[in-house]
Amino acid sequence: MNQEIVKKSFPFFESELRDVIAEQGVLKSVPEGTALIEEDQYIRSFPIVLEGIIRVTRMDLDGNELLLYYLKKSEVCTVSLSCCVDRAKSRVRAVAEEDSTVIALPVELLDSWMSKYQTWKEFVMVSMRHRFDELLNTLDAVAFMKMDERLERFFIDRYRNTKNTEFSGSHQEIASSLSTSREVISRLLKQMERHGMIRLSRNRVDYSPLIESNFP
Repeated sequence: MNQEIVKKSFPFFESELRDVIAEQGVLKSVPEGTALIEEDQYIRSFPIVLEGIIRVTRMDLDGNELLLYYLKKSEVCTVSLSCCVDRAKSRVRAVAEEDSTVIALPVELLDSWMSKYQTWKEFVMVSMRHRFDELLNTLDAVAFMKMDERLERFFIDRYRNTKNTEFSGSHQEIASSLSTSREVISRLLKQMERHGMIRLSRNRVDYSPLIESNFP
């Protein structure tokens, strides 16, 4: 892989670590909707995001998703990283929210890097802290927020991570992400539309009014 890409993406890593990533890493283009990691499967290669957005979720037995967090440029899924280190099956699913580019790294290298490269250790620890905070926010939302509040937060978080103000997809997709029914989401979306917070059309939600009111 091109060393300049690695240097530009990870200027904070030691030069030796960047050399190893360039030598061992595989650059991959991931189309929107493609799964990089599946639940209950062993992870053979570990992705670091270079461009795009990766959605990390948990799924229940009925196939409903619970959105945990998004991964952006130069970020890693530390939940999956812990599975790699322990040689355990993945406990999350990671899917490209939009066309993305990642570096896929052999999982056999990751454990030794923690002791060998100080910048990698710091990178992982910072990532773990961020992911832990996001998981706590998700837990708080599920435990303490009403569904209408969670739906607003769904769009606000999506904007914070992707800068998009439109959602293209079905009401069922939103319902699955929030572990509720399509009927509940459809009713709440119509309510939000009546209040001028969103604009609805077929398989599309324009939530720019909601963003404008929260990010003046």
